[in-house]
Amino acid sequence: MRDIVFTRGSAWIPNVVREGGELKLMLGAGADANHEPRTFTFPIGEAHRAVIQEDLARHLLLWSAALPLCDAAGTRGRLDESAAVALLDPILLGAPADIDALFQRVPWDRSRLVAHGADIGLLERGQVYASMRTATETSNGKRAQEYHADRRRAARGAVLGPLDAAILRYTGQYLHGATVPGRKPDAVAPALLPEVMRVVATAEQACAGMRISRDPRRGKRATDKRDWDRMETTVAAAVRREHPELVDDAVRTVSFLMCSEAADRSRNAPMEDDEETAGLRADFGGSAKTALSFTDDKGVEKKWLRGSTRGAAAEFWEFVGDRSASDNEVFTIEDEEMGEGIQLHFYADSLARIMTVREGKGGSDPEYRVEYCLVDGIGGYRTLVSAFARGGYAALEQHGPWISDVAEFERARRRRDGR
Repeated sequence: MRDIVFTRGSAWIPNVVREGGELKLMLGAGADANHEPRTFTFPIGEAHRAVIQEDLARHLLLWSAALPLCDAAGTRGRLDESAAVALLDPILLGAPADIDALFQRVPWDRSRLVAHGADIGLLERGQVYASMRTATETSNGKRAQEYHADRRRAARGAVLGPLDAAILRYTGQYLHGATVPGRKPDAVAPALLPEVMRVVATAEQACAGMRISRDPRRGKRATDKRDWDRMETTVAAAVRREHPELVDDAVRTVSFLMCSEAADRSRNAPMEDDEETAGLRADFGGSAKTALSFTDDKGVEKKWLRGSTRGAAAEFWEFVGDRSASDNEVFTIEDEEMGEGIQLHFYADSLARIMTVREGKGGSDPEYRVEYCLVDGIGGYRTLVSAFARGGYAALEQHGPWISDVAEFERARRRRDGR
């Protein structure tokens, strides 16, 4: 039978219990193989109980030093009880200098002390006991998270000023740089918010009119990496020019915010809007094409007919977004009536235009003219698809050069790729 002898306000701070007539410290830490919390106990004396009950700072210090032993036990192992008991006298009964010396030798959970109010400056200088003069029973997990975020930045030489920190808080990236940024004005001290907004305004002005279009080659909601890089570079240059005092972390988070918002606007817009914004919409309603068929490398086909509610290019890119994959990177648009088409090779950043020169008759194979061109990213593909939807094979002429010799084209592709 286990009886609670002493407990503090927090459910996680170790409790003193009596089990089988023996005093023990009981703490929860880690998880078992089923992801359920593990509970550990080890024996203490009456003198230890008295200190634990009267001295919050020493109680927390003992907890901090015991936690690594629990972690070492893993999901199934036993607590090293001898090592745990060896912590009792130095931490609970020892002099402050002895406690500081002990914490130089043994592993301990720094974040636990920070969360419970330890003075970070004293903690960093190795004055562990003195740092706990400001200890609190209540835990502030966010304080510990921010402390570790600052330590990670310091490890790579980044030191934040007040405005840098405020900008990171505004975008929600103070704790984790990989977090999708947002706008959180309430997270910024009122005195610093106007300065933060001036930096954000600089970024907004720098990328006004720029956009990040979608890249259906990589999925239905994927966006163009080149557009992202272009906007990121533009915003960063403007912010560094207007606010040279900012560290890289602050500049980076503002650029990330602008790019992320622009990408979200594209992802959430209908494909027609995406095409229209890119300047490729004018042909759809008046295209001479009456019917087109789209196919992928898996043999899946989709038809488009003039008069559809969606334009040909929009319908095609929707098809690509649905079907494109690492093993499905060749897509064809064909006008069967005119005997012409284009084939997009996403794996090679190239495109072929195809014209039927002679229909097959009497069992003979048809004759085709095939010409190839290099394509500059998704923007280049959009231009070519739109041109074909507007005017077919002939409308592609201005977008060359077109190369009919396969070996010559392969050499051109290798030169472009630096091979």
